[in-house]
Amino acid sequence: MSVRNLEFLFRPSSVAVVGASNRERSVGAAVMHNLLAGGFAGPVMPVNPKHEAVAGVLAYADVASLPVTPDLAVICTPAPVVPRLIADLGRRGTRAAVVLTAGPGACAGDGRTLEQAMLEAARPHLLRILGPNCLGLLVPASRLNASFAHMDALPGHLALVHQSGALCTALLDWARGKGIGFSHFVSVGDSADVDFGDTLDFLASDPSARAVLLYMESVRNPRKFMSAARAAARNKPVLVIKAGRVAEGERAAASHTGALAGSDAVYDAAFRRAGMLRVFDTDEMFDAVETLARAGPLPGERLAILTNGGGPGVIATDALVLGGGRLAQLAHDTVARLDEVLPAHWSRGNPVDVIGDAGGERYARALEILLDAPGVDAVLVLHAPTAVVANLAVAESVAAVAAARQAAPRLLACWLGGENVQPARRRLSASGIANYDTPESAVRGFMHRVRYQRSQELLMQTPPAAPDRFQPPTQAVRQVIEQALAQGRELLSEPEAKAVLSAYGIPVVETRIARDPADAADAARAVGLPVALKVLCEDITHKSDVGGVVLDLESTDDVRRAAERMHARIREMLPDVELQGFTVQPMARRPGAIELIVGVTTDPVFGPVLLFGEGGTAVEELADSAVALPPVNVKLARELMQDTRVWRRLRGYRDRPPVDLDALARVLLRISQLVVDCGEVVELDVNPLLADAGGVLALDARMRVRRAGAAPERRLAISPYPEQLEETLEIDGRPLLVRPIRPEDQPEHKAFLDSLDPQDVRYRFFGQVREFVHSQLARFTQIDYDREMAFIASEAGEQGRRTLGVVRAVFDPDGARAEFAIVVTSAMKGKGLGHALMEKMIGYCRSRGARELYGEVLAENEQMLRLARRLGFAIRRVPRAEVMCVSLELSPREAEPGSPSTSAPG
Repeated sequence: MSVRNLEFLFRPSSVAVVGASNRERSVGAAVMHNLLAGGFAGPVMPVNPKHEAVAGVLAYADVASLPVTPDLAVICTPAPVVPRLIADLGRRGTRAAVVLTAGPGACAGDGRTLEQAMLEAARPHLLRILGPNCLGLLVPASRLNASFAHMDALPGHLALVHQSGALCTALLDWARGKGIGFSHFVSVGDSADVDFGDTLDFLASDPSARAVLLYMESVRNPRKFMSAARAAARNKPVLVIKAGRVAEGERAAASHTGALAGSDAVYDAAFRRAGMLRVFDTDEMFDAVETLARAGPLPGERLAILTNGGGPGVIATDALVLGGGRLAQLAHDTVARLDEVLPAHWSRGNPVDVIGDAGGERYARALEILLDAPGVDAVLVLHAPTAVVANLAVAESVAAVAAARQAAPRLLACWLGGENVQPARRRLSASGIANYDTPESAVRGFMHRVRYQRSQELLMQTPPAAPDRFQPPTQAVRQVIEQALAQGRELLSEPEAKAVLSAYGIPVVETRIARDPADAADAARAVGLPVALKVLCEDITHKSDVGGVVLDLESTDDVRRAAERMHARIREMLPDVELQGFTVQPMARRPGAIELIVGVTTDPVFGPVLLFGEGGTAVEELADSAVALPPVNVKLARELMQDTRVWRRLRGYRDRPPVDLDALARVLLRISQLVVDCGEVVELDVNPLLADAGGVLALDARMRVRRAGAAPERRLAISPYPEQLEETLEIDGRPLLVRPIRPEDQPEHKAFLDSLDPQDVRYRFFGQVREFVHSQLARFTQIDYDREMAFIASEAGEQGRRTLGVVRAVFDPDGARAEFAIVVTSAMKGKGLGHALMEKMIGYCRSRGARELYGEVLAENEQMLRLARRLGFAIRRVPRAEVMCVSLELSPREAEPGSPSTSAPG
């Protein structure tokens, strides 16, 4: 349901406290005290049949007796009565409730849990519920404290959304002691209804929240969370602490991938994909907010350190290198310029040690040179107090340089010491320079900026053009999988798994099944000696551990004898397992090839996960792997490879040439496509996957399958490209491909926008656009298919495909309404392309269950207004503007109290 009616939760004009009490230290008493003491401006109405007044305020016996309908109700009663109270409030017209009560998992007595009964009572009335089992919420700017917290929150511009009530109160205490204020302080508790995704959607568009901080333990709706997080992270910094960094439960791993892809690694991959910055403790979270609030974009990641002492410079350097940062290398010209202003015995390198007696002028001249240096992206200024230099004077000089060069966003500072350096720190803060107590915290602040910028670039990056569209024989693959499932098998045989990989264009070594040692000898003769012999058994996960692999067998007699010994050995070790026979494959002679693992596992929260890393028999001991959420593109595939230690070897070293990285990326792309296409695939190991300059070759494969659910595509945390929406239309006698837009389309889309007539641009964007920059183009092409759709119409030509028109619709987070925009090239106007694109979008929005499609059109754009009338849109003028609002009802709608207006543009 997302943001529907959340304004009543976060901006209520009246509050009822159901279960309000005069009993000291009760939750009902604490909530009443907080609402009244906080100075909430609207009516606060206690509901309790046993009291005439609570906290000096007239009480009411029940919800029906309230003099006005409360926007928000805070429920502090025992769990069994909560569903009935929610129903009473819904009938009364209340649109939001905070349920503080714990115990929603208890049985309601009719086969439902109390939580289910509560949600079903709320649903007919669109009543939103925060909780249950939560602390409540605080909105300091509105003087709203609808919680049982032991203190109020200071006002500020940070929104914090928290999952643990106990930690929430401790965090509130800690933040107040440090003078940290909040725009919103929200405890979501068990998140039965309002969850992280909903709050992110609401806060992303609230200007009072300049950054959003999440303190989470788990995610209940990963797809909604990912969509909301990606949308919010485009608007403002979103930082997250994930409590519980170990696996969420014991999980039997039938593959190396299952063992390596722990839940915390998956959460980490999800946060990076969403553009959020992960931090690991509360201090770091607020430090990061301080840094990002003062920071602008950096031109790069190279840091120069300017210091008056060798010790602090070394400490900062160690922290930078160990934290994965880059120390700037000073060019010869930069060193020469520094020679002119620094003592002869300065460090002549980075860190730049200006010597302990350096005053403000020396600092300023060195800082100016570093800011001009071509290899320096940011500067950390360290100052250790000395008896011969005034701390404040040095800070004044640094602040003056920052102001003259407008360089504050590129600077960080650390004045070491205590009370004596506070005036200097205040001066730096007043100049917009982020400053820290220690060198380590300063470097950590710099790395926050680096990591945040990387995450934003990941959100905005344009992947290279994909290779020719690969169309695997999906139906044949499904037959292989269905045959195994029909036989009651979850594990495909090695040849079956390799047949699936081969169908998806992944090179595999030929593999034959042998029933007994004699068959194995015959198979060896057929594939060609020498061969590798492996045991075939569904119950044995790691064949090498039980002697189930023998390599380099040179003759058929060797094969037969090896098979006999292998069978006897495994029978003795594992008498209860059922052996199906052996597999025989020719030896792959790839000297110098690197053994890798590529795999898939299914995370209990985020669904399918891709894994890449160094492979071989010691894969788990090496623990060199990285994970990513599918679907991936070429750029994301490269990012996944770069997150491993083996990446350095893959790029080549000494006399070793680099491996074929394009072939490796194709493997990741096609396994990602396999996961998208076949919901039955729940686990996959390709180990080892040999990689060298000649390409890749899968030597072994293990695949687990299960029957897919009713909506297998929903198992993915990120909506995949909806290929089924592609179609070819004939417009004006020309075949045009109409399909959803893809991130790879950015260059083509820029060419399309650049080709538009100035008037077309003004009609589409309500003004002239001098140039479409990368961030705009990324926003146009990198869409979340769960929340937005853009159909482009393109024509094939000698120079490749050329876009002729695009229609776009952006859904509100509830999916009830969608705002559209359309533009076609002048050459295609009046030929039916605009009509065809609009009809396709109308049909798509109907299929999504949207109730209304609307848009704004300049009053002078008569051609678009005529098209809207032909399609059945209602048209009205926006007051005091030369804009017409056009809207189309997509389906009959029942009147819903509190539903968004269908006439006003969103």
